[in-house]
Amino acid sequence: MKTIDLRSDTVTKPTPEMLVAMSSAPLGDDVYGDDPTVNELEKLAADKLGKEAALLVPTGTMGNLIAVMAHTSPGQEIILEANSHIYLYEVAGIARIAGVQARTIHGNRGEMLATDIEKSIRSDNIHFPETGLICLENTHNMAGGRVISLENMQEVQTIGQKHGLPLHLDGARIFNAAISLNKDVRKIAESVDSVMFCLSKGLSSPVGSMLVGSSGFIKKSRKLRKMLGGGMRQAGIIAACGIISLNEMTEQLKIDHRNAAVLVESLYETGHFDVSIDNTHTNIVNARIAVEGWTAFELVDAMEKKGVLTNARNEEMIRFVTHKDVSMEEIEEAVIRISQILKS
Repeated sequence: MKTIDLRSDTVTKPTPEMLVAMSSAPLGDDVYGDDPTVNELEKLAADKLGKEAALLVPTGTMGNLIAVMAHTSPGQEIILEANSHIYLYEVAGIARIAGVQARTIHGNRGEMLATDIEKSIRSDNIHFPETGLICLENTHNMAGGRVISLENMQEVQTIGQKHGLPLHLDGARIFNAAISLNKDVRKIAESVDSVMFCLSKGLSSPVGSMLVGSSGFIKKSRKLRKMLGGGMRQAGIIAACGIISLNEMTEQLKIDHRNAAVLVESLYETGHFDVSIDNTHTNIVNARIAVEGWTAFELVDAMEKKGVLTNARNEEMIRFVTHKDVSMEEIEEAVIRISQILKS
């Protein structure tokens, strides 16, 4: 019985072309700026997103933390959506390492109203921390891969400019957002000062994320990367895969989105899940269990025994993520196995 892994798009394996590129990439010492393959990737990433410069970082979490540190000073406050990845899933690095505190806003499935953001910006009071940064997330992980509208991002940009506040985008899956919106990824990036995006999710690189922004921001970020232990040496081995990710793998995301739609329809037809295609914008499917007698954690454990891997969001919700290493036929097989469990 083949294991069908729908836990995350982080489980994707590098393509054969990536493995070949890793073995033949020109290399140098990236801390000295001497790795030509890293330099090529960074230029490509900046060009793709319409920014001046880019920086290769080991992980998205490090990229977001560097961005917060580059934009703020210790003792400041940053505005975040209450279910954002930076706030929930990055081990409080913004507090422990960056020395800032979070002011959270409950958005509508991840989308914060610009008016709520403006109300959350601190006034000039001796007792208050100073607001230093606004962070957005697109696509929004906890909202089931929901795409934040360009209109909303532009409204938030206007508020940021009005108050002199930079905007950082956790764009781990920004290319998924661009495909869903049928827009060039630059249209999303143009509303913010900096973006972090991942190469190692649906784009299928084995490791690595990119941080993009102005030349001055990236210069500062490069030093912060070194401070955090993220300076790598012959990192062209990683960068070679990233170049293929950006040049060849974005079209794969369209297939991932179509497969997610098939998964939603198949889960709905079982009658065992509350799930909606209207709430599935990209490759993440949040499915609420609609039958009694099971928690999400119990069902995830039972599914694992049947060779279907997923993650429980909470007691009621299971997250499925489609990616290149799970075919449409395997998705349909996964739903059959899940139905057998719930009928037993």
